[in-house]
Amino acid sequence: MTSEAGTGAPVRIGVVGLGRAFMLTLPAFRSDNRVRLVAASEPREQSRLAFEREFGGRAYDNVADLCRDRDVELLYIASPHELHVEHVLAAAAAGKHVLVEKPLAISMDDARVMVEACASAGVMLLVGPSHSYDQQIQLARSIIDSGEVGEVRLIHGFNYTDFLYRPRRPEELQTERGGGVVFSQGIHQIDIVRLLAGGLTRDVVALTGSWDPRRSTEGAYSALLSFPESMACITYSGYAHFDSDEWMDNIGELGTRKDPTNYGNARRALEKIADADEEVRLKTARTYGVSDHKNAEPETYEHFGPLIVSCDRADMRITPYGIHLYNDAARVFRPTPRFRYPRSEIIEAIVTALRKNIQPAQTGAWGLASLEVCHAILQAAATRAPVHLKHQIGLRETP
Repeated sequence: MTSEAGTGAPVRIGVVGLGRAFMLTLPAFRSDNRVRLVAASEPREQSRLAFEREFGGRAYDNVADLCRDRDVELLYIASPHELHVEHVLAAAAAGKHVLVEKPLAISMDDARVMVEACASAGVMLLVGPSHSYDQQIQLARSIIDSGEVGEVRLIHGFNYTDFLYRPRRPEELQTERGGGVVFSQGIHQIDIVRLLAGGLTRDVVALTGSWDPRRSTEGAYSALLSFPESMACITYSGYAHFDSDEWMDNIGELGTRKDPTNYGNARRALEKIADADEEVRLKTARTYGVSDHKNAEPETYEHFGPLIVSCDRADMRITPYGIHLYNDAARVFRPTPRFRYPRSEIIEAIVTALRKNIQPAQTGAWGLASLEVCHAILQAAATRAPVHLKHQIGLRETP
């Protein structure tokens, strides 16, 4: 349904959680006058006061009061994974549209309840940001849709990062609470390859790695996903050795230029941390309103590592700057549109959904299907057997 505010008014957004996830999307909210942050909920008083100073809105210490705020049209739920179900259900009960950070939930049961609750309440449920929104992924999808390259046959995506050695809260290192690289990072690759392959994942074969007892959760995985007409091989390692951004022209995940001389900084910094409490303090120091820390300015779109898509009549190598097309007779380059600001694609999705009633692919049902692949990776690794999927949705089945 189109929002009652009318097609020209800014989308009025309330934020649940002013932590790291919010910080990564904040530049987009600041840069586009088609959206307006009007309220937030956050336990930290320091962050609440900073929100009110910057945006002039209302900041609550609990989600219930935020849900009662009549000025809020959409809730951006940027709380820890294990709180998503509680917060989405509260938003649906209050009649608020929802953008919930990936992954949709931790358990499949919770995810199904969330999708059903939003459908029953007649509110939109969008999942993201994930890198499937990235401009170069959308460009690749448009090339596929044009028929120029034929059917997708093979997708190969991989990413090597220092994810496991950045400051973490305890739950981020506990798989059952949504920690580890499968739920936090794998969801990006899963969303990407599902979008490019059409969505309907059939089976999953996978192995995971948990090789550091001090960070005792999955730090790596490799999975083979089958689709009706194609397959995808995805690999991720967060063990802070090889950095695959070397193969992305030293552009980091957030679109910023990386200095190769900083190699090993994550592990070195972690060795200096005395205990888990100090690690949490370091994590908290990078949340909204707590410090003056600023991320480096991006120069291009975000990405999630090297990605090659093989089709009937061409291969595509996908980069933040555009698509390298290797067709039967020549190699050509299709640039992405001019970069404006980080995560502009998320703002576009929000505005198009609420003002034009056109939802992106990444709906609640889509998020449920991607979460199923996460669980299938863990199950396949544990059983050493393929896992057949039951809750998939095709790209053409999304609203």
